[in-house]
Amino acid sequence: MRLFVGLGNPGAKYANNRHNIGFSVVDEIARRHGFAPWRRRFQGETSEGTLERERVVLLKPTTYMNESGRAVQEAANFFKLGVGEIIVFQDELELPPAKVRVKVGGGIAGHNGLRSISSHIGNDYRRVRLGIGHPGVKELVHSHVLSDFAKSDRPWVQALCEVIADNAGLLTTDRDSTFQNKVHLALQAKGFFDKGDDGAA
Repeated sequence: MRLFVGLGNPGAKYANNRHNIGFSVVDEIARRHGFAPWRRRFQGETSEGTLERERVVLLKPTTYMNESGRAVQEAANFFKLGVGEIIVFQDELELPPAKVRVKVGGGIAGHNGLRSISSHIGNDYRRVRLGIGHPGVKELVHSHVLSDFAKSDRPWVQALCEVIADNAGLLTTDRDSTFQNKVHLALQAKGFFDKGDDGAA
């Protein structure tokens, strides 16, 4: 069993924010794979289904980003999951838009959602880092992540969510590098990266 956690803030006001791309990804996984309807529990919303014959619970914490760890811990305790069975989808300032990297543990780079999760369950969960780009100036970071994606960003955001959903089963079987490569190649085929781009950030 795997717990897929999408990070974001609840409410229509935040729905299209860069900070909410984790919510968008798990929504697309649920939609594309016919998961059960969302229901409220664990201080969040969950949807259950199967990927690669593995049971998967999707979780969107509704605690606001900086308290995400409460929901993750509650769900992990209920399902008796180890930290290695938890995969978190998060926005990543340090990656260019549409780039995807999967890693276990590591720093939190000022991400309040990761800080909260690490404080509740430890640091060795897997993160699917979803590049949203950096505004270039530290003082603009807060407004950048809490602003909506630009209209020109929407095609790659939609494509990214779809491609991740299509390949999400690879994450349930711990084929992280294969997942990362397939996502990159699919986005490249759709014209979001130059052919010479090997995916290195």
